[in-house]
Order: sequence, then C-alpha cells, then structure tokens
Amino acid sequence: MAVAFLPPKPGSKVQVIGGGLPRTGTNSFCAALSILLDGPAYHAGAQYGTGTTDETHILTLIDVTKNFPYQTADDKRRALTKLDRLLDGYVATSDSGMSQLVPELMELYPDAKVICTTRDRDSWVRSMMMIVKASQPRLAGFIFFWIPSVRHLPTLVDSLTNIHLQRYGLITDSPESALETYDRHHRHLEEVVPKDKLVYYNVQDGWGPLCKALGKPIPDVPFPRLNDAGDAEKVFNNLAVKGLMRWAMVFAITVGFVALGWNGRGRAAMISFGARLQ
Repeated sequence: MAVAFLPPKPGSKVQVIGGGLPRTGTNSFCAALSILLDGPAYHAGAQYGTGTTDETHILTLIDVTKNFPYQTADDKRRALTKLDRLLDGYVATSDSGMSQLVPELMELYPDAKVICTTRDRDSWVRSMMMIVKASQPRLAGFIFFWIPSVRHLPTLVDSLTNIHLQRYGLITDSPESALETYDRHHRHLEEVVPKDKLVYYNVQDGWGPLCKALGKPIPDVPFPRLNDAGDAEKVFNNLAVKGLMRWAMVFAITVGFVALGWNGRGRAAMISFGARLQ
C-alpha cells in the first residue's frame, strides 16, 4: 500500500511541514498525519510521481524551484504565492520538492510545526543510492515521455539538484555525498527552524512521539506502516512498463503509416493518436 494522489480538502490548512528527506518513512508519516489532522497530507512524490494526468503539481513545483535562489523580492513573492495556492486544502507537506523548501514553507505557515523524519543513516544512504541509480534523469525523460506528470521529472530533478547545491554545497550522486547531504540537511534545519518548532521523528516509533509533538491523543487505529522503498520501486517499474509500451505503440503505428503511405489521412490519424497518449 502506498500514499496515493490526494485531492485537497476545502478549509484545510498546513499544520505540519515535513522536513525529512525522501526515503525516511514519508509514506507512513503522511498517512499518519492524515489521520491525526483529519485531512490530506501533501506527499509531493505521490502528487507528481504516480502518473496522474493532473500536471498542475509538478509544473508548479518546477515553476517555484527553477529560479532558486530568487533574485528579487517580487520573484520570491510570486513563487510563494504559487506554492501557497498549490497547498491550499492540505494539512501537511512532505517528501522531495517540499523538504528542500522548509524556509519558504515557514514563511507561508509560521504557526506550523516542522517535523523531520529520520532513519538510520547507513540504511538511508543505501536506499537513496538505489533511487539515484534507477532514475537517471535523461533516460527517465525518454521512457516517461508519453506519461503525464512524470515526463517532466528530469526538469524538476535539475531544479532540486540546484537547490541542493545552493543549500548543501554538493550533489547526492555517491554514498559519501549522500551521507554528507543527510547531515548537512539536518544542520540546515537547525539553522533556519526555531528550536521550539523543530521535532525529529522516526516512524518506527509509532504514534507516541508524533502525537506528543502535535498535542493529539493516540488514535484507536494501528499506526500506518507503509513501505517507502518497495512502493517507490513498484511505482517506478509500473510507470516504466507503461512508458515503454506506449513507445512500442508509437513505433508500431508509425511503421504502419509509413507502409501505407504518409497521406493526409495518415497524418490526421497520427495527430489524433498522439493526443490520446497525453
């Protein structure tokens, strides 16, 4: 079971800013927050990475992050306005695309608690390296060309990589740099988040620490324990298969049109087919 694409709930406001890096239990974290705060938690990876036809999420994140650091106050104001509009109706934020924007999110939601999900450092590095190796941006851009939302993933990765460079001074492309990123990210949070607003939390600890941090009673339901690594791999593999199948369809139909002759009717049919793939 994985966190899925969730629509906003009118009237909901961001109460928790997830400061934890991807692969730190963000699936379970969001599912738990949705229960505690009675509203949808914005898991960025699920919102733009599940092949949804709604490209608003990934295109907005690209728009917000592509010009970082902001050169003028107006640039920043426009970016934050778009981010606020995107998150209207959600009770919390988490995962890649959000955890890199903690200072900006704090400006939008000054009363929110920042909760940084944690994980054993060595285990996290191994998990991140699996993702880095499996999702090379240029290859992903080709495979996912016909898949809504995720076809824009290489552009978003470029923007987030730039933010990592600006804030941490390195790119996460090796076990050594991943470990350093993990540590620098925590130091960054401690520099920008007031002590009384920052909480470190491991989802393996269940309801207790999370409910205490939020001043909520422990709910009478099991803590949601979702598999970040397994779910991410499953989603990636399913989308890759879907993308390759669409390329195969395009190739087969193109060959057919060439064999039949590239006349006006053939061009119209190809245009119609391309529109259906979007």
